[in-house]
Amino acid sequence: MAIADRLLLQRQRHLKWRGFDALEMILMIICGFTLFGFSLSVSLDIITRTVGHPWLWLQEVTSTLFVYGIFAGTAVATRRNDHLYLTAFAEALHGPPRLAVEIAIRLVVLAVAGCLVYFGYANFLRGFGSFRLPSNTPIASLYAAIPLSGLLIALFTVEQIVNGCRNGFDHPEPPEETPAITALEEPASRGGAA
Repeated sequence: MAIADRLLLQRQRHLKWRGFDALEMILMIICGFTLFGFSLSVSLDIITRTVGHPWLWLQEVTSTLFVYGIFAGTAVATRRNDHLYLTAFAEALHGPPRLAVEIAIRLVVLAVAGCLVYFGYANFLRGFGSFRLPSNTPIASLYAAIPLSGLLIALFTVEQIVNGCRNGFDHPEPPEETPAITALEEPASRGGAA
């Protein structure tokens, strides 16, 4: 690997704060668990209804796993920069115009995260007056995912803004290493010349 390629890879490794890597991994595990649990609970709900003995609590489990999976996935997508934003426009720019557009986009995401925190927390507090059936747990347990997701989205967006201002937003993908192809040696003839 050339020295320039090593420097590029080293620079890209420093674009994300290492402390958030563990948080991202935990959120990815939560996303996997909620996706698996959601699929399993829907399947069990269908099966138990088909055999005539429905488990009514499965609908609560399904909705909880769905909501937490969606909001955890949104936070992970923000960290990985996989969310929907104006990538084509921003990537066409270079230098100060790109910096301005990238920061503006992230400020919009930060404003949305602020709304999730503020209004999600208000819904969370109101959720203690409504209850989910058949367990009679407050619906606030479902609404708690909204402000938590907003906090994580805000945290990851601030990380992107700080890293983008320090290192720039234009980071090409590292070049793939192509394996060296070696010629096969032909086996030496056995028993001498014919």
